[in-house]
Amino acid sequence: MAGETMEFEVKGGLLSRAARYWKMGSASSRKGLPLLLASPLSPNEDETGPVEKVVDVMSITVNQLLEHLHGVTKYLDFWQKLSEGEDNEKLSFMMFERGPWAFFQGIKLFIRASFVEASPGKELIAAASARISERVAVLADLRERLATVTGQVHIEVDKMGEKVSNGQKSRLASSECTVAVLKALSVLEGGYRLPQKDYYNHGVLSQAVTIVLDFEEIPDILACRLEWSNNELDDALKLVSDNMWKLQNFLDTVMWQYRRPRKVVRNWIQYTGGALGLGIVSSWLFRHSRLGGSSDLDQWTKESVQAASSFLEEHVQQPLQSIRDDLFDTFHKRHRVGHELGDVQLTAESLHRMLKEFVAQTKGNAAAENSSEQQLMELMMSRYETELTHPVRNIFGGELARALLIQVQKLKLDVETAMLDLNQILRANEINFAVLAAMPAFLVALFVGWLLKKPFTEDVKRAEGRGRKAQLLRRMLMVNVENAIMTFQMCVDEDQEDAFAQFGTLIYSLDRLHKAVKKPAIESGEWSSLEKDIVELAKPRLSTYYKLAIAGRMERVYEILVPMPKLR
Repeated sequence: MAGETMEFEVKGGLLSRAARYWKMGSASSRKGLPLLLASPLSPNEDETGPVEKVVDVMSITVNQLLEHLHGVTKYLDFWQKLSEGEDNEKLSFMMFERGPWAFFQGIKLFIRASFVEASPGKELIAAASARISERVAVLADLRERLATVTGQVHIEVDKMGEKVSNGQKSRLASSECTVAVLKALSVLEGGYRLPQKDYYNHGVLSQAVTIVLDFEEIPDILACRLEWSNNELDDALKLVSDNMWKLQNFLDTVMWQYRRPRKVVRNWIQYTGGALGLGIVSSWLFRHSRLGGSSDLDQWTKESVQAASSFLEEHVQQPLQSIRDDLFDTFHKRHRVGHELGDVQLTAESLHRMLKEFVAQTKGNAAAENSSEQQLMELMMSRYETELTHPVRNIFGGELARALLIQVQKLKLDVETAMLDLNQILRANEINFAVLAAMPAFLVALFVGWLLKKPFTEDVKRAEGRGRKAQLLRRMLMVNVENAIMTFQMCVDEDQEDAFAQFGTLIYSLDRLHKAVKKPAIESGEWSSLEKDIVELAKPRLSTYYKLAIAGRMERVYEILVPMPKLR
């Protein structure tokens, strides 16, 4: 049974047309690798007007082609990685990452095949491999065609600039460039088979539906006469735009069939589990709420609010107030510190006078005047030990009682000094105690901030960011550029037919690099020089030797491409 073949037509009303124009505008508004001429144009507007028109239209065309090429490459990488994976990965994709209907259908076929075959899993894996390989083949062919057209447009624009700089008329050069681009678009014409959605079916691929893409051809009047007027050139450029519009809608139709499954489809089991859990929790809350005739939820809410209020007061409010009081009330407490120091000083002076009078009465004024505080204390203790040997005499008189009072004064001085030191230590650690009390609240806030930040940073373009990972991705883009340069040169040396495709791959790699390094290079001040080097690599007639030399210098010189040192 032959597969159905139908011709693709652009249909739709005003809204669909507006949507298509918006897509074309959004694709071209993303500034990537510029499309430049081989030589600067003449200042005469009459001579360069047609060339500038062609360059403007071709710039938009190339930007759209690069966007299409990026979309195809993204889907191709997904299916190619899946095709190169293990059999268990393919089986997991078939059963668990294509939605609930595919899951139940696979379970049914697995049970049915288990009664007939010894290894029913192999049958399912073989079917999945066939469908995945089908998608890889079609996307790889489409990618090569888009790369061929992209490379040929760049080369034709470069030839046009070279012809104008060599003295050829700008009208003739622009006409030849436009005709060449229209012929290059014919590479995309042909039939494209839509994939079969039934992964478990071993149906013949010829039964699949095929869509044929045909572009509008250039009128014979313009094809026979290349030196066009302004109106004829405008008509030809409009034909290019119309064909790109048709390509845009065609790829929207085809890529919808070849796209990778959406994230919600691939993770449907997790989302289903989350929905079931949410349903169970909702049912439980309903039973304990006022709607279910229970006041448990109100009571739990009140207790939770009280617990949260207590937590905030204990671990946020009180520690912050303590830190504030310790920082801002220091000057108000200085008079208290001075008062405490004065009390200690008075006690020390009183002890010194008592010791001096005691030694003057027992040893003489000379000993009291010439002795230090420690010597006075030693003389007092020596007399105290002597008096202890005459207890009866000290009942009626003697110096034992005075020595005991002096020791009490010394003990008082030591206690006051120790208390003053302890008070200073506690004051010095008040901020530390307050910070420790606020630590649980800080950890909770940090965790909540991480949870809130994660959804907003997952889809960030990593190659345009900062850090080691972003720099590694940019270096991988440089590796792709160098590989494309060498592959293109090999195709040229061997006179292979896919040289245009390899040059288009080089342009695509340079465009991705251009978009990835622009933002960080502007921040580092390297953009003006780096952009010139990237544009040099895109020139078709620059030798491979110089291109590889420029690429090597880019990896050595520019900070955003130099490998970051490893952390030990």
